[in-house]
Amino acid sequence: MTGEHRAAVRGALLQLRRDTGLPIALGGMLAARGRLRLSEQVGTTTSALRGLTLEPGVGLGGRVAALGRPIALSDYSTASVITHEYDAAVSAEGIRSVVAAPVVVRRKVRAVLYAAARTSTVMGDRLMGSVVDAARTLEQDLVVQDEVEERVRRLTESDRSRRMGAEWESVRLAYAELRLIAQRTPDHDLREELRGVCEQLTAPPPASAVRLTSRELDVLTWVAAGCGNVEIGRRLGLRPETVKSYLREAMRKLDAHGRGEAVVAARRAGLLP
Repeated sequence: MTGEHRAAVRGALLQLRRDTGLPIALGGMLAARGRLRLSEQVGTTTSALRGLTLEPGVGLGGRVAALGRPIALSDYSTASVITHEYDAAVSAEGIRSVVAAPVVVRRKVRAVLYAAARTSTVMGDRLMGSVVDAARTLEQDLVVQDEVEERVRRLTESDRSRRMGAEWESVRLAYAELRLIAQRTPDHDLREELRGVCEQLTAPPPASAVRLTSRELDVLTWVAAGCGNVEIGRRLGLRPETVKSYLREAMRKLDAHGRGEAVVAARRAGLLP
């Protein structure tokens, strides 16, 4: 499970506890061989359930994952529709009633969310609906994450020899736009995520690679996109003379004698896509 997945699951649990009013929310992603690992918890008072791994079809979560539909238990200890291999951990947390729902992405169960109480509670339609809504929210988050990861994977796995073609030029332009958005956004976390995506579009630099400042790289990025100094200044909020100064310093570091040569040298050094 990636950090982004864990954050998405935890966000769904916070929504779940808020919407249901139940004190406990649990969840996790399915791992290898269909095992469910309860990695995230909200409202628990013990560590009995933390990191618990459920086998396919076993326990409430395993059965929900196997059937692909939600199950509600008003009294967990006496429920006959599930196996009870994990009763000790559930009892240690004091859980009496619980409802669990699958998170289904492209017809495949990817995660399971639980809402639980330490008292006997009737899990009516409202509670069930809230759990299903939280599962759908997580489903949408996972779809977006999958799409981003797939696009990055396709870009990074592309043969670098194709990067001189027209197809890769659109990627280079997107790279320049991403750097510009990262520079302008006031959200620190989003800015770091955008910079991380930009880094994935460039080759890992050799140990002796030239080090350009962020501004020098910004200017060189737009030079690579075919922009002149005036246009670069407009995009970056700089005077043309300042752009020229940054470009001159980048060329010096790259031992280049022209704009085009500087771009080629930067690509060879893994500084540009």
